[in-house]
Amino acid sequence: MSSKFAYVWGVLSRYKYLITVVVGVAVVGFIDENSYMKRIQYDLQIGQMKEEIRKYNIQNEQSTRALDELKRNPKAIQKIARERYFMKADDEDIYVLSSDRQVSDGMQTTTKEFDEATQ
Repeated sequence: MSSKFAYVWGVLSRYKYLITVVVGVAVVGFIDENSYMKRIQYDLQIGQMKEEIRKYNIQNEQSTRALDELKRNPKAIQKIARERYFMKADDEDIYVLSSDRQVSDGMQTTTKEFDEATQ
C-alpha cells in the first residue's frame, strides 16, 4: 500500500504544475458558473434578445404610425372596420371568398361543386 502511495505522490510532485494548469483550465473553461462555455451561451442569448428588441421596435414604429393615421384620418377607421370586421354601409353587400376547404362531408361536396363550377 505504501508503494502505491509513494508512486502516486511521486507522479503528483513531478507533474504538479501541469496538473495545476489542467485543473485550472478545466475549472475556468467548463466547470465554474462563470466559465467560458457559459459566456458563449450568454453571448448567443444576448444576440437573440437584441434581434427580438429590433423586431419589437419595428413593430412599435408600425403600430405608432397606424395609430397616428387613425387619429388623423377618419377614413382609415372606416377602412379597418371594413377589412377586419366585415362592417358595411347600409347600401352595400359583402361577399367573403375563401379558398379554405372544410373536412366535413356536407361541406366537402359543396366545396367540390364550387371548385368544379369555377373551373
